[in-house]
Amino acid sequence: MKGKQPSLQPLLTMPVTEVLDQEAIKQNIPHRDPFLLVDEIHIIEPAKTCVGIKHITGEEYFFKGHFPQKKIMPGMLILESMSQSFGGAVMYSVTHGKGLPLFLGVEDAKFRGMVVPGDTLQMPVQILRLGKLARIYAEAYVNDKLCAQAYLTFILGENLHV
Repeated sequence: MKGKQPSLQPLLTMPVTEVLDQEAIKQNIPHRDPFLLVDEIHIIEPAKTCVGIKHITGEEYFFKGHFPQKKIMPGMLILESMSQSFGGAVMYSVTHGKGLPLFLGVEDAKFRGMVVPGDTLQMPVQILRLGKLARIYAEAYVNDKLCAQAYLTFILGENLHV
């Protein structure tokens, strides 16, 4: 990417305007267990910033095979958690259930630390562009340590009744 994206870590301590629990998230995106990968979404500024929260219990389905002797959350599922954080927030506060953000691309993804059972994954998201095409920059933190970061691009697709 051109230019360095400033860290989103300050979003983790900013005042929250609204908190979406898992039931509210389910009203806005079609994901369900075992593929709902966000427990809460803290909306900081609608249509601009939010923070997704995922509590890693160790009981998640993917730990059965990745890796049973040393449970580590797969990097692609961290990206999916970031995506669901954005999707839940934008569907709730912007589109009001019309359309569904669908992945178009991932750029400059970097994985910098492991996410393991007992961790709380905090995923600050900054919306860079919002329209028929949307672009975000997201990071993932555990205990204030950067674990992942990426630019994600979406198209606002047809509504899949949630």
